[in-house]
Amino acid sequence: MKRVSEYFGELTFNRTAMRQYLNKEVYHQLLDTIEQEKPLAEEIAPAVAHAMKEWAIKKGATHFTHWFQPRRSGTAEKHDSFISYDEYGNIIERFSSKQLIQSEPDASSFPSGGVRSTFEARGYTAWDPGSPAFLVQAGNASTLVIPSVFLSFTGDVLDQKTPMLRAQRALNRSCLRLQKRLGNRFARQVRTWVGIEQEYFLLHRHLARQRPDLRVCGRTLFGAPPLKGQEMEDHYLGTMKDRVVRYMEELAEELYKRGIPAKTRHNEVAPNQFELACLYEEARLAVDHNLQLMDIMKRVAIRHDLKVLLDEKPFDGINGSGKHFNWSLGDNTGTRYLRPSRSPLNNLNFLMTIAALLFGVNRHGGLLRAAVAGASNDYRLGGFEAPPAIISVYLGEYLTSILNEIEGIGRVTDKNMAEINLGIRNLPRVARDVSDRNRTSPIAFTGDKFEFRAVGASMNCAEIATVINTLVSFGFDEIYSRLERKRGDVKKNAILVIREMVRETKRIRFEGNSYSPEWDTQARERGLPLIQDTPSALKEYSSREVIDLFTQRKVYSRRELEASIEVKLNEYVKVKDIQFKTAIHMTRSHFLPAIHRYLGEIARTCGRLGETGIQAPSLQEDVQILNNLYQSIRDRCRQLEKVEKKGILLTDLEQKARMYAGPGEGLLGKLRKLVDEAETLVAEDLWPIPTYQELLIKL
Repeated sequence: MKRVSEYFGELTFNRTAMRQYLNKEVYHQLLDTIEQEKPLAEEIAPAVAHAMKEWAIKKGATHFTHWFQPRRSGTAEKHDSFISYDEYGNIIERFSSKQLIQSEPDASSFPSGGVRSTFEARGYTAWDPGSPAFLVQAGNASTLVIPSVFLSFTGDVLDQKTPMLRAQRALNRSCLRLQKRLGNRFARQVRTWVGIEQEYFLLHRHLARQRPDLRVCGRTLFGAPPLKGQEMEDHYLGTMKDRVVRYMEELAEELYKRGIPAKTRHNEVAPNQFELACLYEEARLAVDHNLQLMDIMKRVAIRHDLKVLLDEKPFDGINGSGKHFNWSLGDNTGTRYLRPSRSPLNNLNFLMTIAALLFGVNRHGGLLRAAVAGASNDYRLGGFEAPPAIISVYLGEYLTSILNEIEGIGRVTDKNMAEINLGIRNLPRVARDVSDRNRTSPIAFTGDKFEFRAVGASMNCAEIATVINTLVSFGFDEIYSRLERKRGDVKKNAILVIREMVRETKRIRFEGNSYSPEWDTQARERGLPLIQDTPSALKEYSSREVIDLFTQRKVYSRRELEASIEVKLNEYVKVKDIQFKTAIHMTRSHFLPAIHRYLGEIARTCGRLGETGIQAPSLQEDVQILNNLYQSIRDRCRQLEKVEKKGILLTDLEQKARMYAGPGEGLLGKLRKLVDEAETLVAEDLWPIPTYQELLIKL
């Protein structure tokens, strides 16, 4: 067997391939574009395009595509072949610099929130050199994939990646301006580093195909609790079954070929639930790789007769799935701003980064909730397997004690500056040996990074990256502004500013159990927003303060923010509408007939017993219970059908979303409870779909 290092990235146009196919001068100019985000020099574009084409064709590629992240789940691509006519009319393979840099897919069929009308079809994809091109192979077919952004003809955002790149630029400007104010002349570029942990479920594919809810919705809408779920706590980090290991091994091989650094794999808490984590990468690359990872997981699963579920809450009463988005900050000198060291300046950067994030979350914490809003994640958040919908920050006992010490400082002296620096220098050891991780907090400091645990398993991490970077940029701008108003030693003044921010942000710091009922009460007393559903969360984007936050940093325009709200509301409504229609269909076509058949069997049994003179009052009682249940299920189904039909007639998107989140969701929950009760009463051989017991035990 080959070592991973021997084939890692072989399907990626990485630096090894660039060195092989580009001359030295073009190679270094392209590296400047990638590493320093300089515009691609027009004179090298033809050479880069030719090299990329030759590399791809040598590996069997016949087509190329610009690959982008529209404002919906998943990614998008349109394939074109390399063929073209030469001057004599003969077919040749050609890939021009224009084809590399820009493409023009139809924009009218992608969700735009009103930015594009149906008759305004023009949209542009533009190559993102910061994320390497790669090959996708399907059987004998091979396609060159070019990571891109997607914009309208007017320059408005139509994708999720562009705002993330804009937010990164805003953070870069804010942080570097502050670094210069502190006398740091070596930092020239700031980057965010991200590690993403991906949770998912694996099911027998043939069992999943027998359930309309799994086929259509990607999650179960009905299902009584299994005889054995996760009560014994024996699945987490348990021994993996051979079939699962074989799947994971092939998955890892496919990921390594694409240059995706999959590091850790293990059983998660729920039966049939697993996790895969990657090494840290620059944020845009980590996000692109996570999107590829989700696609590859599904493709490989089919080859093993398995189905991957990425829904945030595929089973009721069992842990849902999320992503842990680990965020860190550093610059071109190799300094990581959340990694304490012996350097007083580095440790001042550490404190300022903490303060900037706390300040941003304190002012606009609701944005983090809005960034992870979605129909399925609403089920998961606060479900005692995921952080609550209340946004708070956990720093750990030791770091909290340092901030408390800073808060109590009166006058900053060389002595207490040295004491603070010594305390921070000890943090890595303390974090490793003493400090614990708070698994209940949505935002936790975990040694040299912040871990955001509220992101849903199926979500594109670009949006949470956009919000976090914008909030930290906002915090750095505030630190800079306050420093400008103070006279004297800038580093001592920085401690005073940090002290002010520590005092102002105490309400969002919580070191206890975020699952406890007491925290809900305490959070309300602190004035923290408690946002339970997606329609409520999305309102966070429309306040004057939030509009200013994004527009002043050129992350979103006001029009783009309004479009983003509409797109998300529309997606929420469509998801709920599909769930309602699926629930109605399953009830009418599967559950009511099953109950009816079982009632018939019991009635026939009673009749045969009656003919022999045997009375069966208990059977008659069962008939009555099932008959009442049949009637209740039918009534609830009709009520849900009325809500669904009413929703079709509503033109106001927000009103429709609220109706679905309120009465609609309430009726679906009541219908589910009745159907799940019926499942426990109807004979197993008559129940029309695989049960939780079958889905979660057989693998």
